[in-house]
Amino acid sequence: MTTDDNHPSPTNGKFNVFWETNHLGPGQIGSFKGSNSNVKIAVSLGGDSVGSGKAFFAPKSKTSWVQNAVSSLTYMINKYHIDGIDIDYEHFKASPEMFAECIGQLITILKKSGTISFASIAPYEEINSHYLALWRKYGHVIDYVNFQFYAYDKLSVSHFISNFKKQASNYEGGQLLASFESGGGGGLKPAKGFFEACNELKDQGKLGGIFIWCAEESKNKGFQYEKKSQDLLAA
Repeated sequence: MTTDDNHPSPTNGKFNVFWETNHLGPGQIGSFKGSNSNVKIAVSLGGDSVGSGKAFFAPKSKTSWVQNAVSSLTYMINKYHIDGIDIDYEHFKASPEMFAECIGQLITILKKSGTISFASIAPYEEINSHYLALWRKYGHVIDYVNFQFYAYDKLSVSHFISNFKKQASNYEGGQLLASFESGGGGGLKPAKGFFEACNELKDQGKLGGIFIWCAEESKNKGFQYEKKSQDLLAA
């Protein structure tokens, strides 16, 4: 995505690994998946920032970006035993239409080649125009909508449910995930009604799953909310 985190600049679709490979290398990922057959791992593309700068979606052209992205991601995915990709661009130097074509074609090609088995997107209100353009044309190749409900100010249970239904209408036909931030932040907190809201959405047949940000914060709490989420979804 970018050259490095000290002097970041877009690479026109040539993706690099930006995680601690000494802790999470091909061997560790392969071993973990071998011991947990139900686990699927995705690599997230984009994000809010890199180093001290914003992470921009800035293709030079649709053709060159897609070619570079397919090549670099195919190598990365095969090397690290990855199953899917999550689209998390939050800053853009391209139109919604360009974003939709680049990302839509990338997902389509990777799925057709069998390189990935699933794809997700991570929109929020302020950037919905780009993601809705993608959804309208390529929603049929997107498996999950990880909508960032924690990007809002604090929400009540009723406001969370009404907002969830609004986004379900926007991304009609998609598997929409409810989400919260385990370390605090905005949205509806797990100790302040999130699971009450999820139970109501589940009873109505609208809950597509739960997305939790992030593992570093959850670890300090013994992953209690992840376990509670699993129990709710499995019940």
